[in-house]
Amino acid sequence: MAKNKLLRMDNVGIVVESLDKAISFFTEIGLKLEGRTTIEGEWAARVTGLASQSVEIAMMVTPDGYSRLEISRFLTPPTISDHRTAPVNSLGYLRVMFAVEDIDEMISRLTRHGAQLVGEVVQYENLYRLCYIPGPEGILIGLAEPLGNE
Repeated sequence: MAKNKLLRMDNVGIVVESLDKAISFFTEIGLKLEGRTTIEGEWAARVTGLASQSVEIAMMVTPDGYSRLEISRFLTPPTISDHRTAPVNSLGYLRVMFAVEDIDEMISRLTRHGAQLVGEVVQYENLYRLCYIPGPEGILIGLAEPLGNE
């Protein structure tokens, strides 16, 4: 019997308080809003284990069409924990990294959304220029500019 193979990673999910602010921020990075809807009902509760849930989601897609970010805002039940201020060495979800053409220009654009560098822009060998910035609601975002010297 042959093993099933992994087809792809469909999306990364992030829970936020303000869906509109998150959509605006990730649109500025270059993702496109693919769709927005409210998910609720018995089938959804069976998947998540959250009885009587109602969650508004926005699906954002990268320009190449391969990667997606699912941004969720729970209407019910209320959120029970907050990991937004966790430092970079915390266990669990840490960040989403995006490859960009011009890291300095991207940082300039994102500062209009209140973003500030966590540390500084650094060069990793002759491969990338990298930085971390807090995105909407403190979600850690990584930016990587390939240097083309691979």
